[in-house]
Amino acid sequence: MAGGVARSVDRSDGIPVAGDTIQIGIAVDIPEPWGGLLTRRRMQTGDPQVVPAHVTLLGPTEIPLAALESVEAHLAEVAATHLPFTLHLRGTGTFRPVTQVVFVAVAAGISECELLAAAISAAPHLHRELRFPYHPHVTVAQDVAPEALDRAYEDLADFSAMFEVEGFTLFSHSGATRWQPRRDFRLGG
Repeated sequence: MAGGVARSVDRSDGIPVAGDTIQIGIAVDIPEPWGGLLTRRRMQTGDPQVVPAHVTLLGPTEIPLAALESVEAHLAEVAATHLPFTLHLRGTGTFRPVTQVVFVAVAAGISECELLAAAISAAPHLHRELRFPYHPHVTVAQDVAPEALDRAYEDLADFSAMFEVEGFTLFSHSGATRWQPRRDFRLGG
């Protein structure tokens, strides 16, 4: 604790880890009531990859289990050097025809997400080659029928939400369970 304010909160609560590696991801959660709405909307498309609504900062990445502690220390440093910011989600976009994805667009807070993502991936175990340039967004439909993609695109075209981002979350995946929050990192400056 610095100045009496917790910089990170451990949420692992005994999440099982097997083997020498662990799959992690880092994201900004979308708060209620918008997070639940967007998650339900993704479920309604028939998307088999439904996870709680979020903006990804680091996609699924496998790291050595032995590196987890240093990765968490790196994330704490990143969080401490970035200030909270306002995120405005507005309207929809798509990556079609390159990938079958419809998303809610980030209208404000793009630069802050890009800076966080770059700082996070600067750690040796977190650097990875990306198939596409980083583009902050909230996926609401992926790899479903074209009609479901069209419906999600149209139904959320007028969506708008604005909130303060005060931190990000490290998630882990054991292969046997869904993605689980492991640790929250508060932005702090």
